[in-house]
Amino acid sequence: MASTEDLALDLEELKQLHTIAKRPRVVSLISSQIRNLEELTKEAASAPAPHTPAPVSAVSTATPISSAPKAASNPLLTYATLGSFSWDQDNDKLKIYVSLEGVDQEKIEADFKPMSFDIKFHDVQGKNYRYAVPKLNKEIVPEKCKVLVKPKRVVVTLVKASKGNWLDLHFKEDKLKPSLDKEKDPMAGIMDLMKNMYEEGDEEMKRTIAKAWSDARSGKTADPLKGYP
Repeated sequence: MASTEDLALDLEELKQLHTIAKRPRVVSLISSQIRNLEELTKEAASAPAPHTPAPVSAVSTATPISSAPKAASNPLLTYATLGSFSWDQDNDKLKIYVSLEGVDQEKIEADFKPMSFDIKFHDVQGKNYRYAVPKLNKEIVPEKCKVLVKPKRVVVTLVKASKGNWLDLHFKEDKLKPSLDKEKDPMAGIMDLMKNMYEEGDEEMKRTIAKAWSDARSGKTADPLKGYP
């Protein structure tokens, strides 16, 4: 298992990558890894000191060790994250294909929730793997979702809570939706909206918004969107 210092260094490097990543899927994957490492770091930091067993008498009888897998109950296991996958969908469900050989169906720990899932694959050729999506694009029906092991891959089936097409597997914020926080300054949401429109608009839109913004700052109008067609 990686030391606390190694985990901290990995976490720091991932955070640096997060600041320069631009593609939404890459940002989402890096964010997921950051959360996983933060959890592992906390677990490693809070782990109790190793217990030194008392000397065993020479005449005592050895206690047999159970061969049953105990991976799911050990919070200090380390996992390699699975980031390579493909997926497709129909109107009712979505299937994710993860390339991973040597998986034992009995050693899979799957946790499905309405807006997320976390799947752990234990003892796969001597390693543990993890595949998780912290926030899905839309809701699923946890009790109907399943994981099926194939010879060279694993198929994760997500049953949609409502029929329809998903544009992406991961949830994405709507940049053009203003904040509805009641405790926030009402004008702040509008200014954020204008900023996003300015960054994503063409030259004509930028000129129009820049003029409206300038007028608002100079006191010519109380509404920064006034004059925007």
